[in-house]
Amino acid sequence: MRIAITGASGFIGRGLVSFFEARGDVITRVVRSYGRLAADERTVIWHPQQGTIERAGLEGQDVVIDLAGESTAGVWTRAKKRRIRESRELAVRLLARTLAELRQPPRALFSTSGVGYYGTTAALVDENSGPGTGFLAEAARVWEAETLPAAHAGIRVVQMRFGIILHPDGGALAVMIPIFRLGLGAPFGGGQQPWPWIVRSEIGPAILHLLEHPEIVGPVNFVAPEQVTNGEFTHALAAAVGRRSYLRIPAFAARLAPGGMGQEMLLGETGVVPRRLLDSGYSFRWPELGPALRAMV
Repeated sequence: MRIAITGASGFIGRGLVSFFEARGDVITRVVRSYGRLAADERTVIWHPQQGTIERAGLEGQDVVIDLAGESTAGVWTRAKKRRIRESRELAVRLLARTLAELRQPPRALFSTSGVGYYGTTAALVDENSGPGTGFLAEAARVWEAETLPAAHAGIRVVQMRFGIILHPDGGALAVMIPIFRLGLGAPFGGGQQPWPWIVRSEIGPAILHLLEHPEIVGPVNFVAPEQVTNGEFTHALAAAVGRRSYLRIPAFAARLAPGGMGQEMLLGETGVVPRRLLDSGYSFRWPELGPALRAMV
């Protein structure tokens, strides 16, 4: 397949490039500059803030995977929250509208969203559940709405709603492992809030599975089927690094994080079921947290 990927050098992108290149697929990296890319690497230059993109390089692609956007990790200052929302909004808007105008558009666009779409609720949710409230829920609704021009042009659109993505070379796990190895790992608040998760190496096979099931359109939850709480996650990671978890971070301390980040990302997660992957017969490589963490650590 010919696959164009935005954000190919990012945390998720690196894993996807490795997965698809190992299969022999041809990857085109959609980037802002050539940077350190090798001379033989296929590239498309774009600048979402300016609304410019090299359209010719997208002609004839089989699939486009959009991963571009500011990470939700970090301190949620007003400027940070604006970058989180606008960077992905502008990127997917430019991409969807450009793909819709191509002579040879891709057959599928996979765009990035998140399980924050569901807000916080005590009930388990799946792709049929409605949106919640809060900053992440509002941002996710905007990101997903920006894919409509591609869908209206007949391009299949899949919105990947990611949970917490685990891999030791980036994301939350890269930050947590050194802390847990010091014996300082601790759950947030009561630790009973769900933490929907997925191993990064699961994402490529899941996308491939969805490409083999073209009837699946719209949102797909990219989370493992096992439901774990923040407390269970804490104990599993502590065990994986050979430590125990005795500490606890009070809820009020987590809520001190600016911009509501502590409440939404640390204390307010929702239990999420990957209904569309399961119902279509996808077999998870890493369905259980304990073995996945031991393998990565």
